[in-house]
Amino acid sequence: MLDFLHLPLTGTPFGTALEVCVIVTFVAWLVSVITREVSTIDRLWSLCPPVYCLIVAFAIGFQSVRVDLVAALVVLWGVRLTFNFARKGGYRKGGEDYRWAKVRENTGPVGFQVLNITFIHPVQMLLLWLMVSPIHRAWQFRDVPLGPLDYMAAGLFLVFWVGEAVADRQMWDFQQDKKQRIAAGEDVAQPFLTTGLFRYSRHPNYFCEIAMWWVIYLFAVAASGEWLHWTGLGCIGLTLLLIPSLRMTEEISAGKYPGYRDYQATTPALIPRLRPGSAN
Repeated sequence: MLDFLHLPLTGTPFGTALEVCVIVTFVAWLVSVITREVSTIDRLWSLCPPVYCLIVAFAIGFQSVRVDLVAALVVLWGVRLTFNFARKGGYRKGGEDYRWAKVRENTGPVGFQVLNITFIHPVQMLLLWLMVSPIHRAWQFRDVPLGPLDYMAAGLFLVFWVGEAVADRQMWDFQQDKKQRIAAGEDVAQPFLTTGLFRYSRHPNYFCEIAMWWVIYLFAVAASGEWLHWTGLGCIGLTLLLIPSLRMTEEISAGKYPGYRDYQATTPALIPRLRPGSAN
């Protein structure tokens, strides 16, 4: 396929990953048309990046420390995200994300299908491939030994990975307690989470997610010594994708909970900030 397109990635493991990406994109889109829901893209989100990385690592027999390290971190990312998605019912029939209903409402039936065939599947699936493109740079410079930047990147990745895991667990516990109270007929005084990591950011999980992928790009920098390269498009694209998603989530929350505007006024949306008295 890539030979026909005459791309620079022809004959490379990451080029093979792109071919897999194209096939998976078409199949996922076809499933969305048949089932009339787009949950497939959400279900593939945590699965595709690890597969693309493992294709590259396997192609060289897992003989590059940097390539193996990037692959291991991305697999770790995928395992955590898959677990969190599964426990929320994302893999169950009818488990489509509630925000897609909002998108359908805003675009209409025809507009949504146009969006599906032009953006939801092709652009997002391409983004998943681009997000792990730094492993291609690591593959190109696989003989370059690990350096301080690699160790710093690995450490930062783990910090943000733990941060997102903690934020997701805090949100899960809060939502489960809320459901139990509602089922028992009790009043829910605080309908949205403002404690724990959510005291410092309204979306600490989004912040950690974005930060992890910017950190992944550091491995491409460490391998090549170049700070600017096309393999940075993945973390940029993810940031540009998640910010509108965050705004939609905020719009829905503000419409449901009158007190959410006060929370917005005192707590940053993304980048954490210590609040007065937070050290106590």
